[in-house]
Amino acid sequence: MAIEVLYFGGAREAAGTAREAIAAPPATVGALRVGLAAAHPALARLLPRCRIAVDEEFADDAAPLRDGAEVAVVPPVSGGAPARFAVVERPVALAEVVDLVASPAEGGVVTFTGTVRDETKGRRVVRLEYEAYRGMAERKLAEIGEAVAAEHGVRVAIHHRVGVLLPGEAAVVIACAAPHRAAAFRGCEACIERLKRDVPIWKREVYEDGSVWVGLGP
Repeated sequence: MAIEVLYFGGAREAAGTAREAIAAPPATVGALRVGLAAAHPALARLLPRCRIAVDEEFADDAAPLRDGAEVAVVPPVSGGAPARFAVVERPVALAEVVDLVASPAEGGVVTFTGTVRDETKGRRVVRLEYEAYRGMAERKLAEIGEAVAAEHGVRVAIHHRVGVLLPGEAAVVIACAAPHRAAAFRGCEACIERLKRDVPIWKREVYEDGSVWVGLGP
């Protein structure tokens, strides 16, 4: 099995090449991301912001890679800056979320990263499966951000991932920036508490011996 990977714009500069052949690629787009980040350290920071196209169609990380596929690493296009409040099907990146709120006027940036635990109440977690009512979820994230910004004098960004996540992977990243640290700390805590209560995102914990939708009980 072999595929060809094409790089464009900033991704091409970071990778140091416009194209490369991979003789033994992984089975999925998500696994390919991991491999490309390891092979090209300068690309690793940019890669979470890039979309992956397979045979000229954008693909999520769960998409399989067929023999002979043409894969393109597509950085954000002009005018395509990441939204401050987003539900995404790719790895969430702390640096990306921080960049959306940081500025010379903000002396303190506080972040929260929620990751997948490998154990819950003595049961080993194999994976989490997140799903969302996406349009409503992004609107609710924005409402929370605007409310917290007004209450605490902070600038907020929130990205939440959906799909299949393995232990150690980040599910949500929140960044709050303010002139002083106290407001940024309070704002970050308020965001995660309201997100857990009001945003239509659900998760199923999958164990070695079963699964449960969190919040609905066994």
